[in-house]
Amino acid sequence: MSRPAVATLLVATAAAAILLSVAFGAVHLPARDILGAMSGHGDETTRTIIRNLRLPRALLASLVGGGLALAGAVFQALLRNPLAEPYILGVSGGAAVGAVLAIALGLTAFGSWALPGAAFAGAILAIVLVFRFTAAAAPGLDVRVLLLAGVVAAAFFNACIMLILSVSEASTVRSAVLWMMGSLAGAQWGSVAIAAAYTLPCGAVLLGLARALNLMAIGEETASYLGTDTQRIKRVAYGVASLVTAAGVAVSGVIGFVGLIVPHAVRLLAGSDHRFLLPASFAAGAAFLTLADLLARTVWAPAELPIGVITAFIGVPLFLVLLRGGLRP
Repeated sequence: MSRPAVATLLVATAAAAILLSVAFGAVHLPARDILGAMSGHGDETTRTIIRNLRLPRALLASLVGGGLALAGAVFQALLRNPLAEPYILGVSGGAAVGAVLAIALGLTAFGSWALPGAAFAGAILAIVLVFRFTAAAAPGLDVRVLLLAGVVAAAFFNACIMLILSVSEASTVRSAVLWMMGSLAGAQWGSVAIAAAYTLPCGAVLLGLARALNLMAIGEETASYLGTDTQRIKRVAYGVASLVTAAGVAVSGVIGFVGLIVPHAVRLLAGSDHRFLLPASFAAGAAFLTLADLLARTVWAPAELPIGVITAFIGVPLFLVLLRGGLRP
């Protein structure tokens, strides 16, 4: 399939996913009422459901899904590892510690911003620790040391989570576990603005690194001969991709498989040129997570499933199919 055709398909799918997410939910609304609410007419209840609940949730799902897929594509390129994904450097563990600690200490009573704020702070702490340790242990941001630091950080943060949960009440444990399974139930226009403020500028920076990532895919030594400052590219790309991941985790919890399988699927459709792969991964990730969130809201309505459960049920068989087709970074 040609790249223009793939681009058109992905953008159309992402737009359709947003429309479907707005149109369907636990409460059935006629198409006429939905159109009226979108234009500012209709009854107040319908307007509230569409404009204050479903629309921000659909947009947040698009931003988080697109950001995770974009970050996954960047990590796979930098590490030249088909199993690389956005949480590989311990970002999710740091965010989970911040969120669980906020729940255990009752900080969520201070406002809806407390939980995502604590999660974001934990994610940033994880990024700083991993990068500082890597810089101290090996000059030049050695990939092997970076991966080891990420694994060790993730293990440490997991131990912190277990410690907090072991001395917490049952209600705290339930709330923490549900957060760690991922959910967009608390989506508001404020969380959409926060996600957009980090994801869109950082995404633009990563898109600007596409040519350098193409050169580095050949090899760092070759890229250096061709005039690429590989150390600067690695620092910027790792840091910015981690920041995108931190913003997504802060507003949605830990959602797996988006950053792992979406870049591979796009790569199979249109090749490994990062000038196309990165924006296409963003569009595909947006569509994937928006549709997954729609399933989470409707498949067991009126109850709602954690979105991480949906992405895992879809992602595992899809990953096995991609595995048979041959994964490549």
